[in-house]
Parts: sequence; structure tokens; C-alpha cells
Amino acid sequence: MRMLGPVSLVTFFLLFLPAALTAHQKTSSTEQPVSQQGPSLASVNAAVARMGDDELVFGKNADRSVPIASITKLMTALVVMDSGESLDEWLTFQKRHTPAAANAYTRIRVNSRMRRADVLRIALMSSENFAAYTLARSHPGGFDAFIDAMNAKAEELGMTGTHYVDPTGLSAENRSTAADLVKLVNAAAQHPEIREYSTTEYFRAHFRKPRYSLSFGNTNALVHRKSWGVGLSKTGYLSEAGRCLVMISEMNGKPVITVLLDSMGTRSPMGDAGRIRRWLDTGASGKVAKAARRYEREKNAAYAAAKNSSVSVN
Repeated sequence: MRMLGPVSLVTFFLLFLPAALTAHQKTSSTEQPVSQQGPSLASVNAAVARMGDDELVFGKNADRSVPIASITKLMTALVVMDSGESLDEWLTFQKRHTPAAANAYTRIRVNSRMRRADVLRIALMSSENFAAYTLARSHPGGFDAFIDAMNAKAEELGMTGTHYVDPTGLSAENRSTAADLVKLVNAAAQHPEIREYSTTEYFRAHFRKPRYSLSFGNTNALVHRKSWGVGLSKTGYLSEAGRCLVMISEMNGKPVITVLLDSMGTRSPMGDAGRIRRWLDTGASGKVAKAARRYEREKNAAYAAAKNSSVSVN
């Protein structure tokens, strides 16, 4: 178990209310249910950190490598920005060269064109899978080079529990940990474009050849609530990954990174975000529904069985 050092404790005391400090107990390095002294969460895996700091304030199974669904697109965005390619370039939505690993429904027409900036925007704020695929397909060196760049970036950031096989998150083989995703959020937050695009509430996208437009909305309901002050956001869902959410939001007047992976229902990550905010404010752990507790027990058992099976095979 990693413990905060004296300097970090002082910083944390100054950053949050004393009640939150009293309630603090980190569990990131062991795969155990959340401590009673921390917030009660419906999410099976979670991490909380101050923006700009990879050290966790709270963790729940935070070092467990799990499918992350469309949270993947944050790394996709980071690789796009690192490439230095012009955001004003018009990209073509080419037909997929390989089948998608899961449902890849889209309203975008094959062979139509849109500026890279807007392709990136709808990939982030609306989780448009064809947009994320197109960003990778348009990368210097092509699609495979883009995937290599994603994994190279993860290694550079010290994301040791992370691996990518596609840029959309449609593959359950895209895996990461809650602690790793804190590092990714901190890196992504250094780009104003990623912060802006991921928190755009609504967007009307304009295409060429043929000329048409489509409306997109943000998949994170908290982006639409000004009281949350969301500064970066990404949602995700696959049956294997559950409901996922990563974001930077204002808690006690400070920017806080929240990573929530594998929640049972659509509203569960939103409820968890609220419980984390109240815990930091008052120290109260809160309560989650019995159905969510049952889901957590089932998923923890499944993770343990998969881990034991892997050990037996090796």
C-alpha cells in the first residue's frame, strides 16, 4: 500500500477540508473493496487525485487492469495532438479496413469529409467511434502506426497496466487501470483543445462531399451542470467494461480528477461523483444501492477467477 508522504499530507490538508483528511484511506495497490473510511462507490474500480498530481487521494482497486471502453479516446486525442498534424486539415471518413470489434453504428457517411479539429471534437464529446477511427486512419504512417503511438505514449507516461489495440474503445482488449488513467488525464489536460472539445455541450458538425450537417451532444450529463465546473470529460461503455467516466471537475473549489470504471447503470458514475464530492467536503462515505453492491461482488469474483485462471495457465 502506497502512503502519502509528509509534504503531500500537508498539501492535501490545505487543499481539502479537514473532514476529508480524517476520512482518507487509500486502497489502490490492493484489490479490496472500498474502505469504510472512504466514499462508498457503485463503481468497481476508481481513483481520485488532485489535477496535476499522479498521487492518489483515494483508490479502489486502482491498480487492476480492466477494459476501459471509450475512455480509450482520451489517448487517441493525446496522440493526435502530439502528432503536430494540422487541426484545420480536412479528413476523409473512409470505409473501415477491418471490422469493428463491437457495434460501430454511425450517422456519418462514408467518403464525406470534415476538419480534423471537428473530428476530434465529436470523438471526445459525443464518443463518435467512426471519428476516432478516422483520426487513426489519417495518422502519418497509417492506422497501425497510430496504435503503436498510443502504446508508446502509455509507456512514456508510466501507464504500466495499460494496453491498446484500437483507437475507439470498441475492443475489450483495450485495458488500463484507474491509477494509470489519472496519469492520462493529467497529460491530456495540458492541451486546451482536449479540455475544450471534451466538454463541448452541443455541436453542429459540418461535412463536405456531400455537404450535410449533424448535431452531437455530450455524453456526460455533468458537463451540462455549471455547478460541477467540468474541465475535461470522457465517458465509456462496453458490456465487458460497464459504465465508465473520467473527468476533471471542481470539488471544494479545486480541480479534482475522478476515474470511475465498471459501474452497473447509466447513472451510477454520476452518483459516485456526487459521493466523492461530499466525502471530500464532509467526510461522509454515503450509501449505494443493494443492486450495485451485488454487481460489485459479482464483478470482483469474476476478476478474481480470471486472474486465478491466468496464473494457472502460466
